Amino acid sequence: MRQLELITGADTNCELDALFVNAPLRDYTLRPRTNDYTLPVLGMAYIATYAQQAGFNVGVLDAEAHGLGIDETAKIVNGAKPRWAAMNLLAPTYEMSARIAAQLDPAIALMVGGHHAKAMPDRVLADPRMVNLRALILGEGELRVTALLKDGTRRRDLPGVLWRDPLLGTRAAGIADSKTSAQMLGPDINALPYVNRAFLPQDPYQAAPTATDRRLAARSAADWIQAAARSGHMEANIVGSRGCPYNCTFCGAAWSANPDVTIRVRSPENIIGELDQLHDKYGVTAFRFVDDLFLGVRNVIEEQMKAFSRHRIGERYVWDATGRINVLDRVSDSELERLVSNGLREVALGIESGSDRILKAMDKRINAEMTERVASRLVEHGIGVKGYFILGFPGESQEDLDATVRHIRNLWRISDQHPGDVRASVFEFRPYPGTPIWQTLIQTGHDPDALLAYGDVDLTGDGADESMRQRDEFNFSVGIEFGDVPLQRIRATLAMLTREQHDRNQGAKEAAA
Repeated sequence: MRQLELITGADTNCELDALFVNAPLRDYTLRPRTNDYTLPVLGMAYIATYAQQAGFNVGVLDAEAHGLGIDETAKIVNGAKPRWAAMNLLAPTYEMSARIAAQLDPAIALMVGGHHAKAMPDRVLADPRMVNLRALILGEGELRVTALLKDGTRRRDLPGVLWRDPLLGTRAAGIADSKTSAQMLGPDINALPYVNRAFLPQDPYQAAPTATDRRLAARSAADWIQAAARSGHMEANIVGSRGCPYNCTFCGAAWSANPDVTIRVRSPENIIGELDQLHDKYGVTAFRFVDDLFLGVRNVIEEQMKAFSRHRIGERYVWDATGRINVLDRVSDSELERLVSNGLREVALGIESGSDRILKAMDKRINAEMTERVASRLVEHGIGVKGYFILGFPGESQEDLDATVRHIRNLWRISDQHPGDVRASVFEFRPYPGTPIWQTLIQTGHDPDALLAYGDVDLTGDGADESMRQRDEFNFSVGIEFGDVPLQRIRATLAMLTREQHDRNQGAKEAAA
Protein backbone atom coordinates (compact mmCIF):
# COMPACT_ATOMS: atom_id res chain seq x y z
CA MET A 1 0.00 0.00 0.00
CA ARG A 2 2.81 2.43 0.87
CA GLN A 3 4.38 1.79 -2.53
CA LEU A 4 1.13 2.60 -4.35
CA GLU A 5 1.02 5.90 -2.41
CA LEU A 6 4.10 6.96 -4.39
CA ILE A 7 1.96 7.01 -7.54
CA THR A 8 0.69 10.56 -7.95
CA GLY A 9 -2.45 11.88 -9.62
CA ALA A 10 -4.30 8.58 -10.06
CA ASP A 11 -7.12 6.77 -8.32
CA THR A 12 -5.21 3.64 -7.31
CA ASN A 13 -8.44 1.96 -6.15
CA CYS A 14 -9.51 1.66 -9.79
CA GLU A 15 -7.87 0.10 -12.82
CA LEU A 16 -5.03 2.24 -14.15
CA ASP A 17 -5.09 2.98 -17.85
CA ALA A 18 -1.48 4.18 -17.82
CA LEU A 19 1.36 4.70 -15.37
CA PHE A 20 4.01 7.19 -16.48
CA VAL A 21 7.39 6.22 -15.05
CA ASN A 22 10.34 8.60 -14.67
CA ALA A 23 13.36 6.35 -14.15
CA PRO A 24 16.04 7.20 -11.57
CA LEU A 25 19.47 8.39 -12.68
CA ARG A 26 21.04 5.54 -10.75
CA ASP A 27 19.95 2.56 -8.66
CA TYR A 28 19.36 4.21 -5.29
CA THR A 29 19.35 0.89 -3.46
CA LEU A 30 23.12 0.83 -4.10
CA ARG A 31 23.80 4.41 -2.98
CA PRO A 32 20.96 6.55 -1.59
CA ARG A 33 20.46 10.00 -3.06
CA THR A 34 21.80 12.94 -1.08
CA ASN A 35 19.78 15.85 -2.47
CA ASP A 36 16.13 16.23 -1.58
CA TYR A 37 14.77 17.98 -4.68
CA THR A 38 14.75 17.16 -8.37
CA LEU A 39 13.32 19.05 -11.34
CA PRO A 40 9.68 18.11 -12.05
CA VAL A 41 8.79 16.02 -15.10
CA LEU A 42 6.64 18.69 -16.72
CA GLY A 43 6.54 17.03 -20.14
CA MET A 44 5.28 13.79 -18.64
CA ALA A 45 2.74 15.71 -16.53
CA TYR A 46 1.42 17.52 -19.62
CA ILE A 47 0.72 14.16 -21.29
CA ALA A 48 -0.84 12.70 -18.14
CA THR A 49 -3.04 15.78 -17.70
CA TYR A 50 -4.30 15.61 -21.28
CA ALA A 51 -5.08 11.89 -20.94
CA GLN A 52 -6.81 12.46 -17.61
CA GLN A 53 -9.04 15.15 -19.10
CA ALA A 54 -9.96 12.69 -21.84
CA GLY A 55 -11.36 10.42 -19.12
CA PHE A 56 -8.48 8.03 -18.43
CA ASN A 57 -7.22 7.02 -14.99
CA VAL A 58 -3.49 7.74 -15.20
CA GLY A 59 -0.71 8.32 -12.70
CA VAL A 60 2.97 9.26 -12.47
CA LEU A 61 5.69 7.35 -10.64
CA ASP A 62 8.69 9.67 -10.32
CA ALA A 63 11.37 7.21 -9.22
CA GLU A 64 14.04 9.92 -9.37
CA ALA A 65 12.13 12.28 -7.07
CA HIS A 66 11.47 9.47 -4.60
CA GLY A 67 15.00 8.07 -4.79
CA LEU A 68 13.82 4.56 -5.73
CA GLY A 69 15.90 1.63 -6.86
CA ILE A 70 15.40 -0.42 -10.02
CA ASP A 71 13.75 -3.44 -8.39
CA GLU A 72 11.46 -1.31 -6.23
CA THR A 73 10.33 0.76 -9.20
CA ALA A 74 9.47 -2.33 -11.26
CA LYS A 75 7.68 -3.85 -8.27
CA ILE A 76 5.47 -0.77 -7.88
CA VAL A 77 4.56 -0.78 -11.59
CA ASN A 78 3.72 -4.49 -11.54
CA GLY A 79 1.72 -4.04 -8.34
CA ALA A 80 -0.31 -1.22 -9.89
CA LYS A 81 -1.11 -3.38 -12.95
CA PRO A 82 -1.71 -0.57 -15.46
CA ARG A 83 -2.83 -1.38 -18.99
CA TRP A 84 0.12 0.66 -20.23
CA ALA A 85 3.42 1.69 -18.69
CA ALA A 86 4.94 4.79 -20.28
CA MET A 87 8.59 5.87 -20.01
CA ASN A 88 10.42 9.05 -20.93
CA LEU A 89 13.77 7.87 -22.32
CA LEU A 90 16.80 10.10 -21.75
CA ALA A 91 20.40 9.16 -22.49
CA PRO A 92 21.59 9.31 -18.83
CA THR A 93 18.64 7.23 -17.58
CA TYR A 94 18.21 4.84 -20.50
CA GLU A 95 19.94 1.91 -18.82
CA MET A 96 17.79 2.37 -15.73
CA SER A 97 14.65 2.50 -17.89
CA ALA A 98 15.65 -0.63 -19.82
CA ARG A 99 16.36 -2.56 -16.62
CA ILE A 100 12.95 -1.58 -15.23
CA ALA A 101 11.25 -2.52 -18.51
CA ALA A 102 12.89 -5.97 -18.42
CA GLN A 103 11.16 -6.70 -15.10
CA LEU A 104 7.66 -5.64 -16.12
CA ASP A 105 4.80 -8.11 -16.26
CA PRO A 106 4.27 -9.20 -19.90
CA ALA A 107 0.59 -8.27 -19.52
CA ILE A 108 1.59 -4.59 -19.25
CA ALA A 109 2.05 -2.91 -22.63
CA LEU A 110 4.94 -0.45 -22.84
CA MET A 111 5.14 2.87 -24.67
CA VAL A 112 8.21 5.14 -24.70
CA GLY A 113 9.14 8.62 -25.85
CA GLY A 114 11.67 11.34 -25.06
CA HIS A 115 14.95 12.61 -26.54
CA HIS A 116 16.72 9.24 -26.52
CA ALA A 117 13.81 7.44 -28.19
CA LYS A 118 13.75 10.12 -30.86
CA ALA A 119 17.52 10.08 -31.45
CA MET A 120 18.00 6.27 -31.47
CA PRO A 121 14.64 4.62 -32.22
CA ASP A 122 16.03 1.52 -33.93
CA ARG A 123 18.44 0.85 -31.06
CA VAL A 124 15.57 1.11 -28.56
CA LEU A 125 13.25 -1.09 -30.64
CA ALA A 126 15.95 -3.75 -30.95
CA ASP A 127 16.78 -3.83 -27.23
CA PRO A 128 15.67 -7.28 -25.93
CA ARG A 129 14.86 -5.71 -22.57
CA MET A 130 12.09 -3.75 -24.30
CA VAL A 131 10.18 -6.91 -25.15
CA ASN A 132 6.86 -5.36 -24.01
CA LEU A 133 7.32 -2.26 -26.21
CA ARG A 134 4.20 -1.62 -28.27
CA ALA A 135 4.71 2.02 -29.29
CA LEU A 136 7.69 4.37 -29.59
CA ILE A 137 6.46 7.95 -29.93
CA LEU A 138 8.63 10.55 -31.66
CA GLY A 139 8.18 14.09 -30.36
CA GLU A 140 5.31 15.67 -28.44
CA GLY A 141 2.99 13.01 -27.12
CA GLU A 142 -0.23 14.45 -25.70
CA LEU A 143 -2.60 13.60 -28.56
CA ARG A 144 -0.99 10.35 -29.68
CA VAL A 145 -0.63 8.88 -26.19
CA THR A 146 -4.29 9.57 -25.51
CA ALA A 147 -5.24 7.99 -28.84
CA LEU A 148 -3.29 4.86 -27.89
CA LEU A 149 -5.09 4.66 -24.55
CA LYS A 150 -8.40 4.76 -26.40
CA ASP A 151 -7.41 2.00 -28.80
CA GLY A 152 -3.91 0.50 -28.98
CA THR A 153 -4.57 -0.82 -32.47
CA ARG A 154 -4.76 2.81 -33.68
CA ARG A 155 -0.98 3.02 -33.74
CA ARG A 156 -1.02 2.25 -37.45
CA ASP A 157 -2.98 5.49 -37.99
CA LEU A 158 -0.75 7.69 -35.83
CA PRO A 159 2.17 9.62 -37.36
CA GLY A 160 5.52 9.35 -35.64
CA VAL A 161 4.63 6.13 -33.81
CA LEU A 162 7.00 3.19 -34.34
CA TRP A 163 7.05 -0.45 -33.25
CA ARG A 164 8.86 -3.67 -34.09
CA ASP A 165 7.00 -6.11 -36.32
CA PRO A 166 6.99 -9.34 -34.24
CA LEU A 167 7.10 -11.60 -37.28
CA LEU A 168 9.49 -9.83 -39.61
CA GLY A 169 11.59 -8.13 -36.93
CA THR A 170 11.50 -4.91 -38.96
CA ARG A 171 10.45 -1.43 -37.94
CA ALA A 172 6.80 -0.58 -38.53
CA ALA A 173 5.38 2.95 -38.47
CA GLY A 174 1.98 4.55 -38.26
CA ILE A 175 0.75 6.66 -41.14
CA ALA A 176 -1.90 9.37 -40.82
CA ASP A 177 -3.51 11.57 -43.41
CA SER A 178 -1.95 14.99 -43.92
CA LYS A 179 -4.88 16.81 -42.31
CA THR A 180 -4.32 15.28 -38.86
CA SER A 181 -0.52 14.79 -38.90
CA ALA A 182 0.43 18.40 -38.16
CA GLN A 183 -1.94 18.67 -35.21
CA MET A 184 -0.88 15.28 -33.82
CA LEU A 185 2.83 16.11 -34.02
CA GLY A 186 2.59 19.72 -32.80
CA PRO A 187 -0.56 20.40 -30.79
CA ASP A 188 -1.82 23.93 -30.15
CA ILE A 189 -0.12 24.67 -26.82
CA ASN A 190 -2.71 27.33 -25.97
CA ALA A 191 -5.43 24.68 -26.23
CA LEU A 192 -3.70 22.23 -23.87
CA PRO A 193 -4.98 22.11 -20.29
CA TYR A 194 -2.84 23.55 -17.52
CA VAL A 195 -0.64 20.90 -15.92
CA ASN A 196 -2.37 19.07 -13.07
CA ARG A 197 0.21 19.50 -10.31
CA ALA A 198 -1.16 16.41 -8.55
CA PHE A 199 1.10 14.48 -10.95
CA LEU A 200 4.22 16.26 -9.63
CA PRO A 201 5.30 15.19 -6.12
CA GLN A 202 7.67 18.16 -5.68
CA ASP A 203 5.97 21.00 -7.53
CA PRO A 204 4.83 23.45 -6.26
CA TYR A 205 7.31 23.47 -3.40
CA GLN A 206 8.29 25.68 -0.49
CA ALA A 207 11.59 27.28 -1.43
CA ALA A 208 14.17 28.72 0.91
CA PRO A 209 14.75 32.47 0.55
CA THR A 210 17.41 33.32 -2.02
CA ALA A 211 19.97 36.09 -2.00
CA THR A 212 17.90 37.82 -4.66
CA ASP A 213 14.78 37.53 -2.48
CA ARG A 214 16.59 39.29 0.33
CA ARG A 215 17.76 42.03 -2.01
CA LEU A 216 14.23 42.45 -3.32
CA ALA A 217 13.00 42.92 0.23
CA ALA A 218 15.68 45.50 0.90
CA ARG A 219 14.63 47.64 -2.06
CA SER A 220 10.84 47.26 -1.67
CA ALA A 221 8.35 48.36 0.94
CA ALA A 222 5.73 45.81 -0.18
CA ASP A 223 4.74 43.71 2.83
CA TRP A 224 4.31 40.51 0.82
CA ILE A 225 7.81 40.75 -0.69
CA GLN A 226 9.40 41.27 2.71
CA ALA A 227 7.42 38.36 4.16
CA ALA A 228 8.37 36.11 1.25
CA ALA A 229 12.03 37.05 1.63
CA ARG A 230 11.95 36.02 5.28
CA SER A 231 10.15 32.71 4.77
CA GLY A 232 10.82 31.81 1.13
CA HIS A 233 8.27 31.58 -1.69
CA MET A 234 5.92 28.82 -2.68
CA GLU A 235 7.39 28.16 -6.13
CA ALA A 236 6.34 26.33 -9.29
CA ASN A 237 7.99 25.50 -12.62
CA ILE A 238 6.26 26.45 -15.85
CA VAL A 239 6.76 26.13 -19.62
CA GLY A 240 6.10 29.19 -21.77
CA SER A 241 7.06 27.81 -25.18
CA ARG A 242 8.18 24.76 -27.14
CA GLY A 243 11.05 24.53 -29.59
CA CYS A 244 14.31 26.47 -29.92
CA PRO A 245 15.70 28.44 -32.89
CA TYR A 246 19.34 27.95 -31.86
CA ASN A 247 21.73 25.12 -32.66
CA CYS A 248 24.10 24.82 -29.70
CA THR A 249 26.11 21.74 -30.62
CA PHE A 250 25.76 19.96 -27.26
CA CYS A 251 22.01 20.52 -26.73
CA GLY A 252 19.17 18.06 -27.31
CA ALA A 253 16.88 21.00 -28.11
CA ALA A 254 19.08 22.16 -31.03
CA TRP A 255 16.97 22.88 -34.11
CA SER A 256 19.01 20.52 -36.29
CA ALA A 257 18.14 17.66 -33.92
CA ASN A 258 14.45 18.54 -34.02
CA PRO A 259 13.46 19.45 -37.59
CA ASP A 260 9.92 18.24 -36.85
CA VAL A 261 9.34 20.72 -34.01
CA THR A 262 7.50 23.93 -34.82
CA ILE A 263 8.50 26.75 -32.48
CA ARG A 264 5.43 27.91 -30.56
CA VAL A 265 5.05 30.43 -27.73
CA ARG A 266 2.07 30.43 -25.40
CA SER A 267 -0.05 33.57 -25.48
CA PRO A 268 0.51 35.99 -22.59
CA GLU A 269 -3.09 35.56 -21.41
CA ASN A 270 -2.69 31.79 -21.38
CA ILE A 271 0.48 32.01 -19.30
CA ILE A 272 -0.95 34.56 -16.88
CA GLY A 273 -4.02 32.35 -16.46
CA GLU A 274 -1.78 29.52 -15.24
CA LEU A 275 0.14 31.85 -12.91
CA ASP A 276 -3.11 32.97 -11.31
CA GLN A 277 -4.47 29.44 -11.11
CA LEU A 278 -1.35 28.24 -9.29
CA HIS A 279 -1.55 31.19 -6.91
CA ASP A 280 -5.24 30.63 -6.17
CA LYS A 281 -4.89 26.87 -5.66
CA TYR A 282 -1.48 26.52 -4.02
CA GLY A 283 -0.48 30.01 -2.90
CA VAL A 284 2.36 30.15 -5.44
CA THR A 285 4.10 33.54 -5.59
CA ALA A 286 7.27 32.60 -7.53
CA PHE A 287 7.60 30.92 -10.93
CA ARG A 288 10.47 29.49 -12.95
CA PHE A 289 10.12 29.45 -16.74
CA VAL A 290 12.24 26.47 -17.78
CA ASP A 291 11.93 26.75 -21.58
CA ASP A 292 14.57 28.30 -23.85
CA LEU A 293 12.44 30.99 -25.46
CA PHE A 294 10.83 33.05 -22.71
CA LEU A 295 13.69 35.57 -22.72
CA GLY A 296 15.19 34.27 -25.94
CA VAL A 297 13.42 36.28 -28.66
CA ARG A 298 13.07 40.03 -28.39
CA ASN A 299 9.57 40.40 -29.83
CA VAL A 300 8.37 37.62 -27.50
CA ILE A 301 9.81 39.52 -24.54
CA GLU A 302 8.02 42.68 -25.70
CA GLU A 303 4.67 40.95 -26.10
CA GLN A 304 4.85 39.14 -22.76
CA MET A 305 5.97 42.21 -20.81
CA LYS A 306 3.15 44.37 -22.17
CA ALA A 307 0.70 41.81 -20.83
CA PHE A 308 2.55 41.44 -17.53
CA SER A 309 2.35 45.21 -17.06
CA ARG A 310 -1.39 45.27 -17.81
CA HIS A 311 -2.01 42.55 -15.24
CA ARG A 312 0.38 44.10 -12.68
CA ILE A 313 2.26 40.80 -12.39
CA GLY A 314 5.25 42.41 -10.68
CA GLU A 315 3.07 43.58 -7.81
CA ARG A 316 1.97 40.03 -7.11
CA TYR A 317 4.67 37.59 -8.19
CA VAL A 318 8.37 37.12 -8.82
CA TRP A 319 9.71 34.87 -11.55
CA ASP A 320 12.89 33.43 -13.04
CA ALA A 321 13.50 32.52 -16.67
CA THR A 322 16.07 31.14 -19.05
CA GLY A 323 17.53 33.73 -21.42
CA ARG A 324 19.82 34.15 -24.42
CA ILE A 325 22.91 36.28 -23.89
CA ASN A 326 23.01 37.59 -27.47
CA VAL A 327 19.36 38.66 -27.22
CA LEU A 328 19.71 40.32 -23.81
CA ASP A 329 22.78 42.16 -25.10
CA ARG A 330 20.44 44.16 -27.37
CA VAL A 331 17.85 44.94 -24.68
CA SER A 332 17.80 48.58 -23.54
CA ASP A 333 18.06 49.80 -19.96
CA SER A 334 14.40 50.83 -20.01
CA GLU A 335 13.45 47.31 -21.12
CA LEU A 336 15.50 45.85 -18.28
CA GLU A 337 13.75 48.17 -15.86
CA ARG A 338 10.39 46.97 -17.16
CA LEU A 339 11.46 43.35 -16.64
CA VAL A 340 12.35 44.19 -13.03
CA SER A 341 9.08 46.03 -12.42
CA ASN A 342 7.23 43.02 -13.85
CA GLY A 343 8.79 40.70 -11.27
CA LEU A 344 11.91 39.27 -12.93
CA ARG A 345 14.15 37.93 -10.18
CA GLU A 346 16.80 35.83 -11.94
CA VAL A 347 17.87 34.84 -15.46
CA ALA A 348 19.49 31.47 -16.19
CA LEU A 349 22.12 31.88 -18.91
CA GLY A 350 23.98 29.23 -20.88
CA ILE A 351 27.38 30.88 -20.52
CA GLU A 352 29.18 27.52 -20.91
CA SER A 353 32.80 28.71 -21.23
CA GLY A 354 35.19 31.60 -20.76
CA SER A 355 37.08 30.61 -23.92
CA ASP A 356 35.93 32.25 -27.14
CA ARG A 357 37.45 29.36 -29.08
CA ILE A 358 35.25 26.83 -27.26
CA LEU A 359 32.20 29.08 -27.50
CA LYS A 360 32.64 29.14 -31.27
CA ALA A 361 32.93 25.34 -31.34
CA MET A 362 29.67 25.21 -29.37
CA ASP A 363 27.96 27.57 -31.86
CA LYS A 364 26.86 29.78 -28.95
CA ARG A 365 26.96 33.04 -30.96
CA ILE A 366 28.45 34.85 -27.96
CA ASN A 367 31.87 35.62 -26.52
CA ALA A 368 33.18 36.11 -23.00
CA GLU A 369 33.18 39.90 -23.30
CA MET A 370 29.50 39.89 -24.27
CA THR A 371 28.65 37.66 -21.32
CA GLU A 372 30.39 40.00 -18.87
CA ARG A 373 28.64 42.98 -20.41
CA VAL A 374 25.20 41.36 -20.14
CA ALA A 375 25.78 39.99 -16.65
CA SER A 376 27.01 43.37 -15.46
CA ARG A 377 23.89 45.14 -16.75
CA LEU A 378 21.57 42.52 -15.26
CA VAL A 379 23.06 42.56 -11.76
CA GLU A 380 23.27 46.36 -11.86
CA HIS A 381 19.48 46.34 -12.25
CA GLY A 382 19.15 43.89 -9.36
CA ILE A 383 18.45 40.86 -11.57
CA GLY A 384 20.21 37.70 -10.45
CA VAL A 385 22.17 35.57 -12.91
CA LYS A 386 22.49 31.79 -12.80
CA GLY A 387 25.25 30.80 -15.19
CA TYR A 388 25.65 27.28 -16.54
CA PHE A 389 29.16 26.13 -17.50
CA ILE A 390 30.50 23.01 -19.24
CA LEU A 391 33.97 21.66 -18.43
CA GLY A 392 35.74 19.14 -20.66
CA PHE A 393 34.09 20.03 -23.98
CA PRO A 394 35.68 18.24 -26.99
CA GLY A 395 38.93 19.94 -27.90
CA GLU A 396 39.18 21.93 -24.67
CA SER A 397 42.74 22.70 -23.57
CA GLN A 398 44.10 23.63 -20.17
CA GLU A 399 44.23 27.23 -21.38
CA ASP A 400 40.51 27.07 -22.24
CA LEU A 401 39.71 25.57 -18.84
CA ASP A 402 41.72 28.25 -17.05
CA ALA A 403 39.84 30.91 -19.02
CA THR A 404 36.54 29.53 -17.76
CA VAL A 405 37.73 29.59 -14.13
CA ARG A 406 38.87 33.21 -14.53
CA HIS A 407 35.58 34.08 -16.24
CA ILE A 408 33.49 32.69 -13.37
CA ARG A 409 35.52 34.48 -10.73
CA ASN A 410 35.34 37.72 -12.67
CA LEU A 411 31.55 37.42 -12.89
CA TRP A 412 31.48 36.94 -9.11
CA ARG A 413 33.58 40.08 -8.66
CA ILE A 414 31.21 42.04 -10.89
CA SER A 415 28.17 40.90 -8.90
CA ASP A 416 29.81 41.85 -5.60
CA GLN A 417 29.64 45.49 -6.73
CA HIS A 418 25.92 45.44 -7.61
CA PRO A 419 22.51 44.47 -6.15
CA GLY A 420 22.11 41.32 -8.28
CA ASP A 421 23.82 38.03 -7.54
CA VAL A 422 25.73 35.65 -9.85
CA ARG A 423 25.52 31.90 -9.23
CA ALA A 424 27.71 29.47 -11.17
CA SER A 425 26.50 25.94 -11.89
CA VAL A 426 29.28 23.80 -13.39
CA PHE A 427 28.94 20.46 -15.18
CA GLU A 428 31.17 17.90 -16.84
CA PHE A 429 30.50 17.54 -20.57
CA ARG A 430 28.47 14.53 -21.60
CA PRO A 431 27.34 13.73 -25.15
CA TYR A 432 23.69 13.32 -26.07
CA PRO A 433 22.68 11.29 -29.14
CA GLY A 434 21.12 13.28 -31.94
CA THR A 435 22.97 16.51 -31.09
CA PRO A 436 25.40 18.12 -33.56
CA ILE A 437 28.43 17.29 -31.38
CA TRP A 438 27.32 13.64 -31.17
CA GLN A 439 27.52 13.39 -34.94
CA THR A 440 30.99 14.96 -34.88
CA LEU A 441 32.21 12.54 -32.21
CA ILE A 442 30.93 9.54 -34.18
CA GLN A 443 32.59 10.83 -37.35
CA THR A 444 35.91 11.19 -35.53
CA GLY A 445 35.87 7.55 -34.43
CA HIS A 446 34.12 7.41 -31.06
CA ASP A 447 32.19 4.23 -30.30
CA PRO A 448 28.46 4.92 -29.72
CA ASP A 449 28.37 2.28 -26.98
CA ALA A 450 31.15 4.08 -25.12
CA LEU A 451 29.42 7.44 -25.55
CA LEU A 452 26.27 5.97 -24.01
CA ALA A 453 27.99 4.38 -21.01
CA TYR A 454 26.70 6.88 -18.47
CA GLY A 455 27.65 6.38 -14.84
CA ASP A 456 27.18 8.45 -11.71
CA VAL A 457 30.25 10.15 -10.26
CA ASP A 458 30.73 10.65 -6.52
CA LEU A 459 32.58 13.95 -6.18
CA THR A 460 32.43 14.07 -2.39
CA GLY A 461 35.95 12.61 -2.30
CA ASP A 462 37.20 16.05 -3.28
CA GLY A 463 36.08 17.33 0.11
CA ALA A 464 33.07 19.07 -1.33
CA ASP A 465 30.37 16.83 0.10
CA GLU A 466 28.18 19.60 1.54
CA SER A 467 28.61 21.81 -1.52
CA MET A 468 27.69 18.83 -3.73
CA ARG A 469 24.55 18.00 -1.76
CA GLN A 470 22.12 19.68 -4.16
CA ARG A 471 23.97 18.42 -7.27
CA ASP A 472 23.51 14.70 -6.77
CA GLU A 473 21.31 14.23 -9.83
CA PHE A 474 23.73 16.11 -12.11
CA ASN A 475 27.02 14.34 -11.33
CA PHE A 476 27.21 11.70 -14.05
CA SER A 477 29.67 11.02 -16.84
CA VAL A 478 30.65 8.67 -19.66
CA GLY A 479 34.22 8.65 -18.37
CA ILE A 480 35.91 9.82 -21.57
CA GLU A 481 38.46 12.61 -21.98
CA PHE A 482 37.21 14.60 -24.95
CA GLY A 483 39.86 17.31 -24.76
CA ASP A 484 43.45 17.75 -23.63
CA VAL A 485 42.71 18.06 -19.90
CA PRO A 486 42.78 14.86 -17.79
CA LEU A 487 39.37 13.85 -16.48
CA GLN A 488 40.48 13.97 -12.84
CA ARG A 489 41.62 17.57 -13.28
CA ILE A 490 38.29 18.50 -14.83
CA ARG A 491 36.44 16.95 -11.90
CA ALA A 492 38.75 18.56 -9.36
CA THR A 493 38.10 21.94 -11.02
CA LEU A 494 34.36 21.27 -10.98
CA ALA A 495 34.49 20.45 -7.27
CA MET A 496 36.63 23.51 -6.54
CA LEU A 497 34.24 25.90 -8.30
CA THR A 498 31.19 24.29 -6.72
CA ARG A 499 32.79 24.60 -3.30
CA GLU A 500 33.54 28.27 -3.93
CA GLN A 501 29.94 28.89 -5.00
CA HIS A 502 28.69 27.05 -1.91
CA ASP A 503 30.91 29.23 0.31
CA ARG A 504 29.54 32.35 -1.39
CA ASN A 505 25.99 31.16 -0.74
CA GLN A 506 26.77 30.54 2.92
CA GLY A 507 28.41 33.95 3.25
CA ALA A 508 25.35 35.66 1.80
CA LYS A 509 23.08 33.86 4.26
CA GLU A 510 25.24 34.79 7.23
CA ALA A 511 25.44 38.42 6.13
CA ALA A 512 21.66 38.61 5.90
CA ALA A 513 21.04 36.89 9.24
